[in-house]
Amino acid sequence: MKEALLYQQLANNKVKCLACAHQCVLAPNQRGICGVRINKQGKLYSLIYQRAITENVDPIEKKPLFHFLPGSLALSIATIGCNFTCLHCQNFSISQYPHSHNNEIIGQILSPQQVIDDALANHCQSIAYTYTEPTIFFEYALAIMKLAKKNKLKNVWVSNGYFTEQTARLVAPYLDAINIDLKFFDDQLYQQVCGGRLQPILNSLKLIKQLNVWLEVTTLLIPGYTDQKNQLSKIAKFIANELDVNTPWHISRFSPVYKMLEVSPTPIDLIKATAKIGKQAGLHYVYTGNFLDDKSENTYCPNCQTLLVQRQGYQIERFDQQEKCPKCGQKIDLIY
Repeated sequence: MKEALLYQQLANNKVKCLACAHQCVLAPNQRGICGVRINKQGKLYSLIYQRAITENVDPIEKKPLFHFLPGSLALSIATIGCNFTCLHCQNFSISQYPHSHNNEIIGQILSPQQVIDDALANHCQSIAYTYTEPTIFFEYALAIMKLAKKNKLKNVWVSNGYFTEQTARLVAPYLDAINIDLKFFDDQLYQQVCGGRLQPILNSLKLIKQLNVWLEVTTLLIPGYTDQKNQLSKIAKFIANELDVNTPWHISRFSPVYKMLEVSPTPIDLIKATAKIGKQAGLHYVYTGNFLDDKSENTYCPNCQTLLVQRQGYQIERFDQQEKCPKCGQKIDLIY
């Protein structure tokens, strides 16, 4: 166990976790919603410090991050546990493991230094904290992130955005890029499908921008859920008006999984219509994913439509590595 970095001690040996927006208040021996943080004798501990459930080498585009080190490799790590209980989780076997296995904690012992060594040995330019929610293992992540900086490696998070301002400010000096899921623009749906709330995620998105961490946003388009109540237009307008028109928006196709097996895959026409909504809202970079399309994942100059990065699956061809479009001079938000 590792004592948590962010918590408040309360009366009667209770503690209040300050890592994520749930801010669980825990009696002795009680665990948080994530299943991996526990109150022991009035102190909060992480049960998953240095216990990685998986370690893989991935293309950075898989995160997805399209404007950050395109064509590079990221060493991806995760632990078990999550502060959400999404009915459509692709990684439910590890994210929900403590809940489905009577609070068992598993994972191979993997020190921060070993993670760095593995990243360098596999020619990775970054380390990605992904697959489950990095907020719930952020003490472990932070230890790795500090070493990564010393070894000239970048750090990226793939997150649901359900972290506190304290967590964001603690990791921001070492965080180079983040992809945050904006799953819905409806608080009731967030509670029903994910076990969270909308407003803390909107707060996190705006805070990440203020902290100057490179941000990309992903929305999984679930038929009958995400496409209701004008949510897609609201998401596009929020990104354009509250974040930045240069913030990439990834619109991903849903496939039936976990507890949403009865929901059909997203129609391609709906995905393409959503991409148009993003463009109409003024977003410069809108991408569609999880289906084959020759052009939907390419990066073009928002002014003259010159092709800058061509993507076919995870095969990447970069045509120019300047800060401006080679044809018209438009500033391009690509971090090489």
